[in-house]
Amino acid sequence: MTIISNTDDELFIGGEWQPARSPARIEVEDPYARVTVGVAPDGSAEDVDAAVRAAREAFDHGPWPRMTPDERAVLMEGLADELERRGEQTAALVTGEIGQPTGFSQFVNIALPTQHLRYFAAMIRDFAFEERRSNISGPGTSVVRWEPVGVAGLITPWNYPQSILSAKLAPALAVGCTVVVKPAGETPLDALALAAAVEAVGFPPGVVNVVTGGRETGEALVRHPGVDKIAFTGSTAAGRLIARTCGERLIPVTLELGGKSAAIVTEDADLDVTLAGLRAGAFMNSGQTCFLLSRVLVPRTRKDEMLDGLVELARSFRLGDPRDPATDMGPLVSERIRGRVRTMVDDARGDGAEILTGGRDLPGQRGYFYEPTIVTGVDPDAQIAREEVFGPVVTVFAYDGNEEAVSLANDSRYGLGGAVFSSDPEAALGIAREVQTGTIGVNGYSPDLATPFGGYKESGLGREQGSEVLYNYLNTKAINTSIGLPA
Repeated sequence: MTIISNTDDELFIGGEWQPARSPARIEVEDPYARVTVGVAPDGSAEDVDAAVRAAREAFDHGPWPRMTPDERAVLMEGLADELERRGEQTAALVTGEIGQPTGFSQFVNIALPTQHLRYFAAMIRDFAFEERRSNISGPGTSVVRWEPVGVAGLITPWNYPQSILSAKLAPALAVGCTVVVKPAGETPLDALALAAAVEAVGFPPGVVNVVTGGRETGEALVRHPGVDKIAFTGSTAAGRLIARTCGERLIPVTLELGGKSAAIVTEDADLDVTLAGLRAGAFMNSGQTCFLLSRVLVPRTRKDEMLDGLVELARSFRLGDPRDPATDMGPLVSERIRGRVRTMVDDARGDGAEILTGGRDLPGQRGYFYEPTIVTGVDPDAQIAREEVFGPVVTVFAYDGNEEAVSLANDSRYGLGGAVFSSDPEAALGIAREVQTGTIGVNGYSPDLATPFGGYKESGLGREQGSEVLYNYLNTKAINTSIGLPA
């Protein structure tokens, strides 16, 4: 089965494959084999303009926003089925693009996207786009309506390319928006594969458009006057620039940005439960995860025990070929990312931090590997303690008492994820309530599709997932039906 069409030359615009107007191309490098695995257009402002015009036409004059919720849901469910059929190949594309191990890639690039589409398809069938309310200031009632905001620009990162895209795409489509997708420069191939699935299902032309490219492509999308809303996941620095532009244009924006999340381990926490939760929560996707539990806060009385356990945990990962089912952890996405991780760890070491394990590139491997690393003896104001590393690096701090633990957890400009590990779930819940973060777990951390996901402080604006995300893509209208009517 062919899942993408002439990827090096074409973009998906207006329901068809069109030659890119830009002559520039992106070469996609496999971070394990360090060879080029594909080429895609580096979209220009002209390419973005064509895509936005197609989405605009589809929204203003096409059937999509005028379909019934059930009609849209049927097509969304059809897309979920099609993505499932093509899933093995799409997951393999992502493994080639970013080095994500095969088994994990299948979960985050097949299972989660199809779940997103089916979840919001089911939700939209029962969503009330109108309700009547009794007036307070006078007689009669008013009608409150929720209407699709229009053309949504979806700008997505490379670390979870299909699932983060579907988390935006599914609710936007469900309420009747049309979209222009701009994937990360590292992951254009799987986004074009999704476009091929949209084509196969038979969505109306212009409902979903995909323009691949880099930073300039995204900037052109954010600035385009035909775009009514932007949804972005990426770095806090890029989010600031996007927020500034959206503020100037006075269009709504949702931002899911960086994190430096804390795991609070209490005095009575079960060591095995804690380490099992940190295996995924602190090292997921080779540490390239925005909500990573990268700060582990432990009682001073249990510090040695926890450090021993974390070192053993870090050394337990099998690093290697991401296409080998036995591999636990693949390479980092690029030498640029590995270089940043290496510099941060080396700087911490130079400032007196103790590297208990890891702290180096993986010897004898050609890919962009960095060993899982445990760091302690760090000043709370050090860069590695405050900035997102985006690699398999965990920094451990000791505390005395729950009040200090919460204070340390909250001493961050971020607030995206977190966890509290305790044998007393109610006590853990009480601690979790005090942590300034948008999402947090008890005895583990795993955001659920039914609940809103997003951050406090510099971790973003707005929420994704749950029913709350639908309002990201809706305008609210009030119609007072009593004005001008006879008494």
